[in-house]
Amino acid sequence: MKNVLVIGSTGQIGSELTEKLREHLGGEHVVAGYIAGAEPTGKLKEGGPSAITDVMNGAMIADVVKQYNIDTIYNLAALLSVVAEQKPQLAWKIGIDGLWNVLEVARENKCAVFTPSSIGSFGENTPADQTPQDTVQRPRTIYGVSKVTTELISDYYFTKYGVDTRSVRFPGIISYVTPPGGGTTDYAVDIYYSAVRGEKFVCPIPQGTQMDMMYMPDALQAAIQLMEADPTRLVHRNGFNVTAMSFDPEQIYQEIKKHKPNFEMVYDVDPLKAAIANSWPNSLDDSCARQEWDWNPRYNLESMTADMLQQLEKKLL
Repeated sequence: MKNVLVIGSTGQIGSELTEKLREHLGGEHVVAGYIAGAEPTGKLKEGGPSAITDVMNGAMIADVVKQYNIDTIYNLAALLSVVAEQKPQLAWKIGIDGLWNVLEVARENKCAVFTPSSIGSFGENTPADQTPQDTVQRPRTIYGVSKVTTELISDYYFTKYGVDTRSVRFPGIISYVTPPGGGTTDYAVDIYYSAVRGEKFVCPIPQGTQMDMMYMPDALQAAIQLMEADPTRLVHRNGFNVTAMSFDPEQIYQEIKKHKPNFEMVYDVDPLKAAIANSWPNSLDDSCARQEWDWNPRYNLESMTADMLQQLEKKLL
């Protein structure tokens, strides 16, 4: 049985991934790693062991790995895109210096490592439609630059040291569980909250801006499925294009109106978010993930919208 450490377990993805892994492997086999001041609470705290695990402290990570006999690390420590632009030095420190510490611990203790990349790893020179798996990656945000670096360092540790590194390039991730925390695609979460609360939604992303998206259950499945994939099938490792749907603000608005006919949306464009969004692809070609580890998302815009609204009505009303 695997023993897993999730670094960043109280974050947007980490909190749900930790619980999903505990359902999959058993609570005692999944350690919720967190930083001081962001302790797990409720089900996350009660569902299994937890430990302070700061990516800036390699010795601390090593102690936790040894104490719990960890063989797989999910490293989710990073700043999101908008926050990273406001704090570029911190974004690099956490995303790259922290990753280096994780990879060193993994090398010394023979652990596999998952560190997510992002659609943000592409830039304005990348083909925008059906972006290939292997293509130009010249992002102009510190978030994107750190994600490209993440892919390269992870590949380096695999080829030089044999560390089993794997990652996906996540698109925007939509969830009803954890509130968004500073990402360019957060509007696609916020819009559902406004719809359920009966509020007019003010959209910060321009009409016509296509971005790839994924519902959280599919994102969790992608992370777990890739780490359990047969390594002999993997031509690529860091990171795989994965996607489930692509839409612009008007399309998600019209889909919600099928369920909430009186819902209203207006535009008040945020220049920073718009600039970041415009530098990302409109859609990704995820055929390599489908061929190499059988990636196949379950949700599209229609089915995700129905479930998001249903789940948020239970949560908020």
